[in-house]
Amino acid sequence: MKTINLLQTGTLAAILFFTVSCQKDAGIEQPSKAGVKSASVNAATPPFNLEVILHGEGKQFGLVKFRQDVEPAKIVTLDTWVRDLMPNHEYLLQRALDNPDGNCTSTTWLTLGKGLTPQSILTDDQGMGKENLWRDLSAIPSGTAFDIHFRVVDKTSMAVVLDSDCYQYVVR
Repeated sequence: MKTINLLQTGTLAAILFFTVSCQKDAGIEQPSKAGVKSASVNAATPPFNLEVILHGEGKQFGLVKFRQDVEPAKIVTLDTWVRDLMPNHEYLLQRALDNPDGNCTSTTWLTLGKGLTPQSILTDDQGMGKENLWRDLSAIPSGTAFDIHFRVVDKTSMAVVLDSDCYQYVVR
């Protein structure tokens, strides 16, 4: 009887080993297309959330934490942070999007804010600024994919001071 139990246990262990070892690495980020950032290439976990990095001249830098919670309201939060920009000045976060082909070619920029109301990012006396923005995506069907890129512009001159790479996003 002990021989049968060991045989059964060994067979079960072998089956589990081969089942697990033959699965793809679903949780590991795979290399993305050249120039395109994505949170995941696994169809079960589309890129619902992004960490968007914005670069400018010299030390100028920005970050947008782009998050869509699991909720029916389909609200995307855009926690935006900038540094080393002109002190005590207003900036705007903008986005452009197009077909999910890995090429962010759109120049149709939309100024982001609190819902449909554009909101400035005001820097302090050190040139740092932070603003919690959001956008309602309830009019966009779930599963819709697109390429998206961001920029920060000077509110007065509309000159681009920060811009991002191309990212892929899927509406939850």
